[in-house]
Amino acid sequence: MNNKISFFLDSGAFSAWSKGIKIDLQDYIYFIKENQSLIDTYAVLDDIQNPEITLQNQKIMEDAGLNPLPCYHYGEDIKYLNQYLKKYSYIAFGGMVPIGNKELISWLDNLFSKYICDSKGIPKVKVHGFGLTAFDLMLRYPWYSVDSTSWVMNSRFGGFYMPAFKNGKFNYLAGQLKINISEKSPSLNKFDANYFTMPKEKQKIIEQFVSLMECDIKKLSEDYHERDKINIKYFMELEKAIPEYPRKFEYMNNGSLF
Repeated sequence: MNNKISFFLDSGAFSAWSKGIKIDLQDYIYFIKENQSLIDTYAVLDDIQNPEITLQNQKIMEDAGLNPLPCYHYGEDIKYLNQYLKKYSYIAFGGMVPIGNKELISWLDNLFSKYICDSKGIPKVKVHGFGLTAFDLMLRYPWYSVDSTSWVMNSRFGGFYMPAFKNGKFNYLAGQLKINISEKSPSLNKFDANYFTMPKEKQKIIEQFVSLMECDIKKLSEDYHERDKINIKYFMELEKAIPEYPRKFEYMNNGSLF
């Protein structure tokens, strides 16, 4: 039995930038080399405000014997993306966290249709989406991989994710619902905004999903670790439901949740 865990190392550049912290490139290189046997993929130490620094760091890391994932950011000149596409088979898109979905869709539609995919809509390179687990955006594009902390924040604020319930079964591609379940949540003051204030028929569907995930309603209402667990299981099942990579660039429509 293979118990190896696959690790994707994010440089933490976005979090550092948002907090006004500077990450030392040589420290980052040292950390990767010391732990390289445990890491499958690691990102370049990017600079969200300066694509030249990102490109320079890519070269420095490669000169040090590493193979970091290059990163192209929202709003950067397309020449940087073209440079990466000429050399790499796996790249990342970053700088998307503070951008609204409408603007992101316009940007990503252009990139995937004109640069990433061939005339049949099949991706020519693998793409990772940094800070991107919004349901519609995950399904709209043929990502190879994505990441974000939204599932953690969801559980910390008393919620968990579940799929749409269609025709008597759960359909992960038909929609996503965030269920508030914390007994300390302000949502308890509003009808249908929390598991405990929902109609019985909705509660039964939620309980069915919770049971399938081998979790417990009471624990979910009290412990964010239990909510972490169900969110992890949810995304693992969503990954299974999404057509196998590489898939065509085509929007997968979703409807109402119940």
